[in-house]
Amino acid sequence: MKPHRMKLTHHLVVNYDLYRKMDVFEPHWASPEEIKAFHSPEYIDFLQRVTPTNQKEYAQELQKYCPIFDGVFDFCRIYSGGTLDAAHRLNHGLCDIAINWAGGLHHAKKSEGSGFCYVNDIVLGILELLRYHPRVLYIDIDVHHGDGVEEAFYVTDRVMTVSFHKYGDFFPGTGDIKDLGAKNGKYYAVNFPLLSGMTDESYKNIFKPVIAKVMETFQPSAVVLQCGADSLTGDRLGCFNVTTKGHGECVDFVKSYGLPLLVLGGGGYTIRNVARAWAYETAVLLGEEVSNNIPYNDYFEYYAPSFKLHLDPDPELENANSKDYMEDIKIRIFENLRALDGAPSVQMAQAPPSILTREEDEDAVDPDTRAPEHDNRRQPEAEFYTNENDQDQCEPSNTEKDSNQMDADRTSATSMEVD
Repeated sequence: MKPHRMKLTHHLVVNYDLYRKMDVFEPHWASPEEIKAFHSPEYIDFLQRVTPTNQKEYAQELQKYCPIFDGVFDFCRIYSGGTLDAAHRLNHGLCDIAINWAGGLHHAKKSEGSGFCYVNDIVLGILELLRYHPRVLYIDIDVHHGDGVEEAFYVTDRVMTVSFHKYGDFFPGTGDIKDLGAKNGKYYAVNFPLLSGMTDESYKNIFKPVIAKVMETFQPSAVVLQCGADSLTGDRLGCFNVTTKGHGECVDFVKSYGLPLLVLGGGGYTIRNVARAWAYETAVLLGEEVSNNIPYNDYFEYYAPSFKLHLDPDPELENANSKDYMEDIKIRIFENLRALDGAPSVQMAQAPPSILTREEDEDAVDPDTRAPEHDNRRQPEAEFYTNENDQDQCEPSNTEKDSNQMDADRTSATSMEVD
């Protein structure tokens, strides 16, 4: 999941003028202490110390962790900070919807990385939301099972995890319908195992009724939505046939409930399609219509030959999910949800200290006299490439040069929040 996905997404969001309709903030870098709210100290120590040059010293750890690159821990701090900041702002009513497309790394476990995911920012974000919300719903539309998030909350009834994913001979190999949760969390893990070739129509016909039933049963007070774009048609590692419109329809359906919503990225390995999906879903979350014609930008040629925003399904990809199969899974999920006695009651005491290590107590600041320092950390105008403040406008555009440098650019992740 190369960070230059963020650059392509950023340029589409900017050139569709969507950034003008939202507040854009620079994320703080999550501290090791904040990340240890979920991850083990030993694992975080490993991430801080390992580099491509010394990784041979950590051969045993590397067998279970992910490939190492320069700046891996800084990268983790940036995208995790974005998710924590987004959850913090939702908690304090500073926005209704918060977006961090750089987040959504759902495979990382407490003491190990997995599936190109090093730090599980989703778990960190949910932990932050639980400080103020009695029940948090997690929805995952990545083509891969959201195993790391499910595992983290497998024995609690305060978080319900719902994952729609390819199941079978496919990474990570988990997410059977029989995986329900345990102890207090029994029936609070919902898995919809799918086969190859899912189409927009098939996806819609299972997603909407399942989410509607989950909302009715669990009654969450906040929602986290992971929008992995590897469930799109044409993804290098995916096997579904869902278009950008179908993917976006799921986002719009979740948005329609009007609950505090944290929207995150995730997988996606055909980067031009990742940018298409996340730019379109930014528009969906804003309630804005955007043209199907890709606006000219520094990466315009990436979208050849169609230069269109929306994808067409692959007519040669067969949908292996029969109506009977999907109906059977849906019925079994409904039966499991009926085993619950409605939404669990949670005794909410005074909110504990935030896992975010702030330089000041923002709640103690008088909002009528000055804004907290962190809430003022907006992206500078020079980052938006659309006016005279553009610091790069005098330099020639060289997309090939930019592309070669993008892998080393670990600082492009931004947290975008929608009022």
